[in-house]
Amino acid sequence: MNFTPWEWVLAVAAALLVGVSKTGIAGMGMLFVVIFAQILPAKQATGLVLPLLCFGDLVAVASYRQHANWRHLWRLFPWAALGVVGGFFTMGHIDDHDMRRLIGSIVVTLVGVHLFRRWRARARAEEAEHAAWFAPTIGVLAGFTTLVANAAGPLMAVYLLAMRLPKMEYVGTASVFFLLLNLFKVPFMVGLGLITPPSFALNLWLAPAVLAGALVGRRILPKINQKVFENLALFFSAAAGARLLF
Repeated sequence: MNFTPWEWVLAVAAALLVGVSKTGIAGMGMLFVVIFAQILPAKQATGLVLPLLCFGDLVAVASYRQHANWRHLWRLFPWAALGVVGGFFTMGHIDDHDMRRLIGSIVVTLVGVHLFRRWRARARAEEAEHAAWFAPTIGVLAGFTTLVANAAGPLMAVYLLAMRLPKMEYVGTASVFFLLLNLFKVPFMVGLGLITPPSFALNLWLAPAVLAGALVGRRILPKINQKVFENLALFFSAAAGARLLF
């Protein structure tokens, strides 16, 4: 991939954000998706980003696996796997523009629903569980959007915030979930021709930037107030959804 010097700067910055989003500020994930989409075609960028995400997930799981809430993982992962399969069969039948708008509208709608519930609620803790359809819906949408655009982060943010998880449990649960989901996606992306030897070689060049970002994220996370953490996650999720829409 023959990047210009400026494109290399953007690629390294995006790889740093991959690491920071995995171990620090949740919701930043869509920022690197947008950056890579500026220097590569959208579908090609999706294949390029996936190995970087897997590397970031490994670092995050090594750091926070003891905080993972497996009850939520078992609820979500089977549905997310189903969504990945649906995304695989959809990729060839919808163009990049329509796909971005679809994902953006899903993300913005779910963020709005969450904010509305938070505004209304004087909720007891058990009310945060939502109806029986909530986890399957989020799971399928997350699997679908992560295959077609690596855009499941905002959906996962909405779900975990709705479950009222403390920030360490939030990051631990998200790290294990995305490691499993992203590894599950790899054969599908190879089958679609979106992970290739040249793209993987570029991943190896960018991997140190992911590690550096992950180390920065680990230092930032303990210093962030829980409420600030939640608001940042929602803000970046809503901003990313709006960016996809417009």
